[in-house]
Amino acid sequence: MSAETITTDDEYALELVDLRREFGDKVAVDDVTVRVPRGSFYGLVGPNGAGKTTALSMAVGLLRPSSGRASVEGIDVWADPVAAKRHLGVLPDGLALPERLTGGELLTYWGRFRGMDATAVASRSAELIRILELEEAETLGTLVGEYSTGMRKKIGLATALLHAPSVLVLDEPYEAVDPVSARVLTRILRRFTASGGSIVISSHVMSLVEQLCDRVAIVAAGRVVADGTLDEVRSGETLEDRFVELVGAPDVDEEELSWIGS
Repeated sequence: MSAETITTDDEYALELVDLRREFGDKVAVDDVTVRVPRGSFYGLVGPNGAGKTTALSMAVGLLRPSSGRASVEGIDVWADPVAAKRHLGVLPDGLALPERLTGGELLTYWGRFRGMDATAVASRSAELIRILELEEAETLGTLVGEYSTGMRKKIGLATALLHAPSVLVLDEPYEAVDPVSARVLTRILRRFTASGGSIVISSHVMSLVEQLCDRVAIVAAGRVVADGTLDEVRSGETLEDRFVELVGAPDVDEEELSWIGS
């Protein structure tokens, strides 16, 4: 069987079926099933430690699942990772980047590593650096190791976009990004889905997910507790209220922390 024929249901841009990951006795992801339709902007939300990053890491081939399967554009991620990753652009949590390269050098290296044509790499790199407002850093020869957290997010997004994937998986892409840059990022992502691409983002900012996403899954304790269109998941409430209702919030007694403000 050839690599390109190791496929599953290609109706979905990204499909996770009964995905499970155990670390010793701890179950981090508990038989999660998520299906992302083509062309959708899909939000994955949950409290810290809910299993979002672990699930996304398995979905894109960075962490092997204990059981279950993941596919991208109908190609099984673990049966044929090379073919699957051609379709994927990934901004992982805690992105590690070469510290001693400029942003432009990083993109050049990344594109050539992917086997892209040198002319296309140069052209796309220059455009991404300009649009993501990294031109000044590039002109000054600023190394990636000297980038701020927000700048690292932007150059990480540039590496994810460089090879023109059809599916983007972005873990907290707006974290530490200033409001002006966030607007630029939003325009880029909306253009990506408008042209037929599919996006999955994780975020803790409910208002951001409501603004961007047409479908949402809420994850708690390693399980999907709600999944569907934004309106279906909200059920007439705000996403934040629905999130708290499903996930729960600790009670704080009025007498606790009474010393604050005293």
